[in-house]
Amino acid sequence: MKSAIKKDGALIAEIESCLGDAENFHVWWLGQSGYLILWDGKKILVDPYLSDSLTKKYDGTTKPHVRISERVVDPNLLRNISIVSSSHNHTDHLDAETLIPLIRQNPEMVMIIPEANRDFVAERIQMPKDFPIGISDGQSVSAYGFTFFGVPAKHNTIERNERGYCKHMGYVISFGPWSVYHSGDTLWYDNMVELLTPHHIDLALLPINGNDPSRGVAGNLDPKEAAVLGKSISAKRVIPCHYDLFEFNTADPNDFVEEAIKIRQLHKVLEPGGHFSSSEF
Repeated sequence: MKSAIKKDGALIAEIESCLGDAENFHVWWLGQSGYLILWDGKKILVDPYLSDSLTKKYDGTTKPHVRISERVVDPNLLRNISIVSSSHNHTDHLDAETLIPLIRQNPEMVMIIPEANRDFVAERIQMPKDFPIGISDGQSVSAYGFTFFGVPAKHNTIERNERGYCKHMGYVISFGPWSVYHSGDTLWYDNMVELLTPHHIDLALLPINGNDPSRGVAGNLDPKEAAVLGKSISAKRVIPCHYDLFEFNTADPNDFVEEAIKIRQLHKVLEPGGHFSSSEF
């Protein structure tokens, strides 16, 4: 099993050491599509999956979720979190065993979700239906100095509920002078570049595990598509994600690096628990 470059207490210590940085934002990869973003002394979490719930759920089935890398941090250690978000209802993006401890440890934390998923989310995290803040594509919400703008995600279709609200979403997260795009789980779709380019994305967090129907799960961008999307939206840097968690559903980040180098797309590959700073732009 792949070890985290920093985990638990050591990771928390590194995060805390950056709290006083007034100039830069910081990002840590928590595994799969999960990130902690720190800016202006405030911490937010995007799609954290910090348990073994899926490994336990699928043990002994025809689709075992065998871990490749170890858990980065116990969710009980994550304190003073301002915002947590979920891009869609799949457990590696909306995990009760991660979110319930987080809510307990962070009573002032707000949660941002696709509005279409409100009832499902409330039931999973055992909270009242009015607890999450819901948005759909083209809508935004601000909290603690961060603005989340919703964009569609195609997983494997752009699925909407009866009111037209997206069930799978990405978020452009804006704060201070910066914009970070977290795509959620998505394939490429027709007007994707046109939707994202006006946001002047500094950092794009993009999946690379591809779309293989034999896996029996919805797919994502592959390594080449992630690199090309970053280039097409003029992202200053791309960090790949959604690999090296489960044995059956992963990709080689070196393939992404090769494709990014070909088209001169700046990028950084993080190890689990790894750190990126805007000082690296």
